[in-house]
Amino acid sequence: MIVEKDFLSKLKDFGLNSYESKLWTAILSRGVSTAGELSDIANVPRSRTYDVLESLEKKGFIVMKLGKPIKYLAVQPDEVIERVKKKVNTEAESQINVLDGIKDSVILEELTQLHNQGLELIEPNDMSGIIKGRTNIYNHMEFMIKNAKDTVVINTTEKGLCRKHDNLFNAIKKAKEKGVSVHIHAPLSKENETHKKRLNTVSNVKETTNQSRFIIADGKEMLFMLMDDETIHPNFEVGVWVNAPLFAADLQKKLFN
Repeated sequence: MIVEKDFLSKLKDFGLNSYESKLWTAILSRGVSTAGELSDIANVPRSRTYDVLESLEKKGFIVMKLGKPIKYLAVQPDEVIERVKKKVNTEAESQINVLDGIKDSVILEELTQLHNQGLELIEPNDMSGIIKGRTNIYNHMEFMIKNAKDTVVINTTEKGLCRKHDNLFNAIKKAKEKGVSVHIHAPLSKENETHKKRLNTVSNVKETTNQSRFIIADGKEMLFMLMDDETIHPNFEVGVWVNAPLFAADLQKKLFN
């Protein structure tokens, strides 16, 4: 059985390795088959076939039929998806519970203590860093907004306003509830009108022709992007974070003026 490599690689989304993908597609193509037949069809070594089939059975992809010789029956793909979803949700919930437990544990206190000790040793010119990838950049923006105590200023592009809505709305909403004043400056258009209206319920959105992209928190720390968001792929986005109170406060004042 010849299956495209590209197709097999997509089956990784199901949590399958190469041999598992080959044997599962082989069973699907036959409905019911023995381990020996599947080994020949999928071109998987016989020494590995039984172990891999056992793994697929545990994951809920196949069913082992009783009798001799032992045969394997494929589970319907849409049912497999539901099983995989359930497994992922269960594992995620379990991991969240573990992390929530750490939040209230001595471990977190000790880690925080180590971090605070480290901060005391940092030179002012070391309080900066490069953040790569749009997902990581938005994670850091969310962190800045969450820890802000007074003011957050965001300057972004027309499309950037839509992204800020999708990625930061909840963080901005919680900041407002804490009494933090959030100001967003961006070019406004029909394309981002809906996002602008909703953001206006939790922040102060103003129009600007400035195409630069940055965020300032409490007039102390700043994160700014280096690339044009119209041309850069999200994975290659680069941001520079600096803890520079004099520079950030001065820029924030000029923006308000």
